Amino acid sequence: MRLDQLSGIVAFVKVAEAKSFTRAAAQLGVAPASLSEAVKGLEERLGVRLLNRTTRSVGLTEAGAQYLDHVRPAAENIRAAGAALREARDRPAGTLRLSLPWIAAPLLIEPLMRPFMDAYPEVRLSLIFDDSFVDIAAEGFDAGLRIGELLDKDMIGARLGGPLQMVVVGSPDYLARNGTPKRPADLAAHRCIAFALTRAISPWEFIVEGREVAFTPDACLVANTLPLCITAAAQGLGLAFAVEGLAAPLLASGALVKVLEPFCPAYEPLHLYYPSRRLVPPKLRAFIDFVRANAHKLRI
Repeated sequence: MRLDQLSGIVAFVKVAEAKSFTRAAAQLGVAPASLSEAVKGLEERLGVRLLNRTTRSVGLTEAGAQYLDHVRPAAENIRAAGAALREARDRPAGTLRLSLPWIAAPLLIEPLMRPFMDAYPEVRLSLIFDDSFVDIAAEGFDAGLRIGELLDKDMIGARLGGPLQMVVVGSPDYLARNGTPKRPADLAAHRCIAFALTRAISPWEFIVEGREVAFTPDACLVANTLPLCITAAAQGLGLAFAVEGLAAPLLASGALVKVLEPFCPAYEPLHLYYPSRRLVPPKLRAFIDFVRANAHKLRI
């Protein structure tokens, strides 16, 4: 079936029900001439006259009545589907599928998961955590979350929270035993706990005299999850380089302390990214607005 045949079927059903091209056109919001052309084109493709037209009335032919019996249920289903979509377009509902880095779990999802789902009970969350870059369109995600500076150029980004402050942290016990580094170069003499997304350890980045300086530690422990690196530091195994928000509870309790603060940079904020500004699904718009409204409660 060709697309123009489908529009002709919808036009035919509407005219048959209204028994008038003028009334049907008014209900559909189109010109009567356009409706007439659509029905005429359908008749020509079928090779059968469906409607008898006079200057005063429109009626079904025998073939038209038979055809209407067959196509009316499908036309009604199409109209019902459109009505359902229009009804739901302003109501957040359905499954919101998000691709997220692991740091989003403690920073964003855990604090807001319950209040968001309480506020929007018709939205189901499907959260897939993966620190690698994901083609959200190809993988069927509504949106992804990444650090802003790493966004693909063809994506729309919605900023969530402020810059991510980096810190070097260690336990008071470790620092008492091994001393406190004063400059990034001093880290070479310390046990370090490193994050590695793959086999390569992620360098620790610092600002020294206005220049970016990278330090790749000879780590005593390597993990692909920052929360574990922070926990290891709190247990006195060494120093860790992490997002301050992740370490905030242990810093507040005194289990960890910050070192090298003047040299630690701030990274771009987290951004939710998605492929288009046009017709953003209500469930996604609700999530973006909810996170922004509650950003003051988060450690981002």
